[in-house]
Amino acid sequence: MLRIHFGDLDSENYIYNPDSFFNNTYEDEWMIDPLTIEMVRDVDGSEVIGPRLIDSPFLGPIPAERLSGGVKTLILMNHDQDHIFNASACGDNCAKWILRIGESKDLLIRLGYLMDFDGAPFTIEIENLNKIVHNEKELFDAVFDYDLL
Repeated sequence: MLRIHFGDLDSENYIYNPDSFFNNTYEDEWMIDPLTIEMVRDVDGSEVIGPRLIDSPFLGPIPAERLSGGVKTLILMNHDQDHIFNASACGDNCAKWILRIGESKDLLIRLGYLMDFDGAPFTIEIENLNKIVHNEKELFDAVFDYDLL
């Protein structure tokens, strides 16, 4: 299940800058995972050629370190079980992928803004409140009612 902590987070396993963390920790097999390939194609419009080569329509051939911060964060969420990632590094174009990852495993992320989940129904726990919400209205109401941001 996807769990979101809104606002500041003080935790030893919290990664504020997932972009830099990814550059120093990703593993080759992460890059050839089918979900990674889908996310890179959708979010960055690029094709994974191999674990160390991405074909970007804007930049040409690039290493994985040159992917967007959003897709790097998604890859970390999917493959690193030991850390909590700052999902504020992701744009709204990553929302459906965060939901998808959260459907397949327990995932705790931190957000500093109200991400647009595009009206999709979901089951998300607001970690600050231990409250389950099922749509954006419930999510937004809880965040505003409890002044989480």
